[in-house]
Amino acid sequence: MKTTPLRTSVIGSYPFPSWLHFAGDNLNEFGSDDIEELKDDATICAIHDQIKAGLDVITDGEQTRFDFNLSFYGHLSGISLEPESPRKFGPPAHDQRGKHEIIGELTAPNGLGAVEEFRRLKRLAPLGQSLKMSVPGPFTMSGRLIPNERYPDRFAITEALLPIISKELEALVAEGCEEICIDEPSMSCYGYKEDTDRFVEIFNRTVDAVQGKTRLCTHLCFGNFKGHAVGYRSYKPLFPSFLNLNVNEMHLEMANREYAELEIISEIPEKIDVAVGIVDVKSYFIEPVDLLESKIKECLNYVNAERLVLTPDCGLSQTARWAAKKKLVNMCEAARNIRDSL
Repeated sequence: MKTTPLRTSVIGSYPFPSWLHFAGDNLNEFGSDDIEELKDDATICAIHDQIKAGLDVITDGEQTRFDFNLSFYGHLSGISLEPESPRKFGPPAHDQRGKHEIIGELTAPNGLGAVEEFRRLKRLAPLGQSLKMSVPGPFTMSGRLIPNERYPDRFAITEALLPIISKELEALVAEGCEEICIDEPSMSCYGYKEDTDRFVEIFNRTVDAVQGKTRLCTHLCFGNFKGHAVGYRSYKPLFPSFLNLNVNEMHLEMANREYAELEIISEIPEKIDVAVGIVDVKSYFIEPVDLLESKIKECLNYVNAERLVLTPDCGLSQTARWAAKKKLVNMCEAARNIRDSL
C-alpha cells in the first residue's frame, strides 16, 4: 500500500516542448551530441512542469519516445518497420497507424530502451523525488505487428513479446526503479469480447519476476490517439477477473467518461490501490479546483484516502502543453486541499 493519502501521479507521457517537435522532424540537421542534449533538455522540461505542479510522483514524460509504445518497436529485431501511415487523409483515427511486418524471430538484443530512459530521469530529477517508469505490456505491443506463419495470431505474438518485456522490467528493477506502470490499454479495449481470465494470466506471467521487488501499476484505458478513444468504454466486462492482476495500483480513466461506473472502484481497494483519472486529457476544458475537489469527495465515498491515487485519465502526450500544465496544477491543488481537510 502507498503511504501518502490522495497521492498525485501521472500515467507516463507528457507533451513535447514545441521545439522538440521541430527537432524531431529535422534530426538530420543535428549531431549525436546535439541529440543527447535535446533528450536531456526535453526531459528537464517535463520534470520541471511536473514538480512545479506539485505532483508526488513524476515520470520522464516519455520525451524520447514517439509515443507510449511506438518507439519500442525500433528496439525489436525480426520486424520490418512500417514507414508510413496507411491512411493520410480524413479524420484522425487509429487506422492511421501502420502495422509492422514480422520477418524473423522477435528479439530485443539490447533491451527496449526503458533502462536508458530511467537512468536519464534519475540523473536529472531532484534527489529523493518519487519516480515512475511506464512500459507497454505484451498484448498491447502485439497489436501493431502483423501475424505470419511463425506467429499465426495476436496471442502467439504476445507470447513472443512477453519474455522480452519481462526482462525489461527486471532490468529496471536492477537499476533501482521503485515504481513501474505496465500499460495494457488493449486489454481494457478488448476485454468485452476476449477471455479476461486469459488476459490476467498473461499479465501476471509478465510481472512475475519482479513481483514484490517494485511498486507495480497498470493503466487500463480505452485508447487516446489524437484525442480519440478506440475501445468499448465500459469497465464492467473486466471485473471481477481484473481484481486478480498482480499489481499494487490499478488506474482507471473516469473524467472523460463523466465518472460512469465510478462505483466499480469500491471493489478494487480490497486488494489494490486505485488510481482514478480526474482530469480529462481529451478535453481543453480546464477543470476548476472546486470541481476537482467535489470529484475527489465522490471517489472517497468508495475508497479511503490511503488507497486512492489521483491522476489524469491517460498520458498527456496528446494534450497541448499549456493545457497539461494547468490541469496538473489544479489537480494537485485540489488534492492538497482535500488532504488538508481530512
